[in-house]
Amino acid sequence: MISIIIPTLNAENCIHNLLSALKNQSISCEIIIIDSSSEDDTRGIAKSFDAEVIVIKRKDFNHGGTRNLGVHHTNSDTVVFLTQDALPTNEYAIENLIKPFFDNKDTVAAYGRQLPRQGANPIEAYARLFNYPPTSLLKGSTDISKLGIRTAFLSNAFAAYRRSTLLSIGGFPSNIIVNEDTYVAAKMLLEGWKIAYCADAKVYHSHNYSFLEEFRRYFDIGVFHAEEPWIRERFGKAEPEGIKYVRSELKYLLDNNFRLIPSALLRTAFKLVGYRLGFMEQRIPMWLKVFCSMNKQHWRNSQNWLV
Repeated sequence: MISIIIPTLNAENCIHNLLSALKNQSISCEIIIIDSSSEDDTRGIAKSFDAEVIVIKRKDFNHGGTRNLGVHHTNSDTVVFLTQDALPTNEYAIENLIKPFFDNKDTVAAYGRQLPRQGANPIEAYARLFNYPPTSLLKGSTDISKLGIRTAFLSNAFAAYRRSTLLSIGGFPSNIIVNEDTYVAAKMLLEGWKIAYCADAKVYHSHNYSFLEEFRRYFDIGVFHAEEPWIRERFGKAEPEGIKYVRSELKYLLDNNFRLIPSALLRTAFKLVGYRLGFMEQRIPMWLKVFCSMNKQHWRNSQNWLV
């Protein structure tokens, strides 16, 4: 059995299309919605598609802990995670995503290809083209020397896990700011398991972040790497991959829309400053952490919030 777990918050404008697409998949799946007390009709729409709805307080949402709630709520052999704004491109998206589990018994996690949403600008679109190429890949610990930190790249915007293996490594970290997917991917790889990238399992999913949103997103990523130093120690630093991306992006824009190069460079500067500041978060005051972070509730739930 397969369970699809979707965290939601005020998803009225996108959840109908997502659930409609999931109901039309080539294989039948249980759908579990974990809703952070939405103020719109998210839960009503979900129930109209016979999805099971679990309601949590908004302050209790956490990228890892909330997904663990879904994992422990089901007994399915396979759990699939989607974000509310991801949309399968066809009826075979879920079937293709879980196919590697049947092809290789050592494959315990898989993630699909994310394509830019309709109307995505060139910068937004290229981020998807770079991170989600058209060729599938099976990654193991032996690839670390070649792929570095990208070996542990995995996105819960559209990913599947063998539930038993996920539980055997302790599930997702219960209180993590971002990158709960990278965390468990790294754990699985170091345990000798494999992770599949499935280029033929596709969803539309991308974001047009503002400069400030990019800064805040990368601040949180910096915090993650500071709090989990073992990932950098075992898989390498993120900076070389960042440099590779910037060079590739500039070449793409030079060939396709050179007028966006100044904007891309400024965006890169915001990302870099955000990451570096997040990486040194232990040395900055709480009020500044809250201002810089995209996931502000993470800090408000912190034991040091009132310090």
